[in-house]
Amino acid sequence: MKKIIFTLGFILVTSLALTAQEISKNAIGLRFGGGNGAGGEVSYQRALGSNNRLEIDLGLANKFNNFKATGLYQWVWNLEDRFNWYAGFGGGLVSDNETGIFAAGIIGIEYNFDVPILLSIDYRPEIGVAGNINGLESDVALSVRYQF
Repeated sequence: MKKIIFTLGFILVTSLALTAQEISKNAIGLRFGGGNGAGGEVSYQRALGSNNRLEIDLGLANKFNNFKATGLYQWVWNLEDRFNWYAGFGGGLVSDNETGIFAAGIIGIEYNFDVPILLSIDYRPEIGVAGNINGLESDVALSVRYQF
């Protein structure tokens, strides 16, 4: 049974990778959302291959006394023409009077305009690992990035 599940999973991942779209080498912009200490974040994406990338986000809140830093590894798949969807995982640090560590996942959809602008909306569940974060936090955000 394990061999069948592994084989089906391998076929699914391979077929999704075959439909991947080339992504921009770099993108920087703003991510507007909520959750754990920051309503807005500066966001940077760096391509690691033709269909995967690293995203680093930094948010500041409460007169810059609190921060949230997140790092995510993402896979990107083409939906249609300029639409992509992506999913990934990662973690980060958050400060709200005490430093906490969290694990995060991400799933979203993005539109790549003719000009070097990328618009996306995503859902990021976060779960506290250590510090002052308890339970599951959810973060939905809209992002606008310049690609170069």
